[in-house]
Amino acid sequence: PNPAQPAVKTGVVRQVRELLGASRSSAVGKTLAALAGGIVVVVAITAYAQVELNRWNMPFFDAIARRDMRDFIVQLGIFAMIAGALLVLNVAQRWLAETLRLKLREAWVTDLVALWLQPRRAFWLRGSGPIGAQPDQRMHDDTLKLCDLSVGLGVGLLQAAILFASFASVLWVLSKDFSIFVDGQDRAVPGFMLWAAILYAAVGSLMSYWVGKGLISRHAERYAREGELRFSLTRINEHLDGISLAGGEADEKRRVALHLGDVLHATSRVVLGLTNLTWVTAGFGWVTVVAPTLVAAPLYFSGKVSFGGLMMAAAAFTQAQSSLRWFVDNFSIIADWRATLLRVTDLRRMLASDLEARASGSRIAYEEGEGGT
Repeated sequence: PNPAQPAVKTGVVRQVRELLGASRSSAVGKTLAALAGGIVVVVAITAYAQVELNRWNMPFFDAIARRDMRDFIVQLGIFAMIAGALLVLNVAQRWLAETLRLKLREAWVTDLVALWLQPRRAFWLRGSGPIGAQPDQRMHDDTLKLCDLSVGLGVGLLQAAILFASFASVLWVLSKDFSIFVDGQDRAVPGFMLWAAILYAAVGSLMSYWVGKGLISRHAERYAREGELRFSLTRINEHLDGISLAGGEADEKRRVALHLGDVLHATSRVVLGLTNLTWVTAGFGWVTVVAPTLVAAPLYFSGKVSFGGLMMAAAAFTQAQSSLRWFVDNFSIIADWRATLLRVTDLRRMLASDLEARASGSRIAYEEGEGGT
């Protein structure tokens, strides 16, 4: 085995735990906790406002069905108040999320740099194989990307979970007395709209995972090949004098062409994976245009809800299944996040290890000597 490589491959849970531990122990740890708590509060209030907006659908569309101009105008005023509150909440959520990205990057980069610049640590890392070739690139580009993806996915998942919890009760109440006429009698299917939303999203999630599961390894391979190409170009720039004096331009050109070919091959595999995944995500997206109305239509045609109730039920179904479809809509981003997380945590684990003990062969040992010796 290569002693320069980490001895154990860790899972995503442990990798996330390592970075969260570094965040908590950083100088901005309390700020990060306050920002995360603020996001939770704002998202929860936003979900409540969206439930109120969903309830507004019934009186608004019923007013249209009755051609009641006065009630129509009143409902428009209510909509303006709800929409105004949602606008303020959206702006607050955006500011909190962007500030969280900023502080998270400060915490992670500071942690990596502190490990990297311990006495002689950067020196030993440089000889630790491919992972030590360009640590600056991982600390700059990869941490920036990881912060952006982590906050975006984290806030999205939190919002999806709270929205589903909010609208699940709405769907249950709307369809708690639903029944299907089979074999000459009505058979009760309480909460059928909720079960339909869960089934619809589960099918989409399973298909997305089945089609796109290979994207994680493909993204990781692509980033590794990109790093090799960058290192090759940087090495040429650093040794231009020697290459020119030795007439080695042709050899370097062939080497760069080889690395570029590896990058293009790895990228083409990512492109193919994303293309296949689009069949699922886009397909479910188009079906979603009519699915809410189709699921809610039995309530309307059975006379259990008015036209406004139909629109309210369709909107609630859309919100619930959109929350459950978070995995479907974000699978390609999750794969990219997983690959970036792997690169950052691999570097951190290497920096936190005993690099001198990992090195093989002859080396200089540093020891503190007594004064005068």
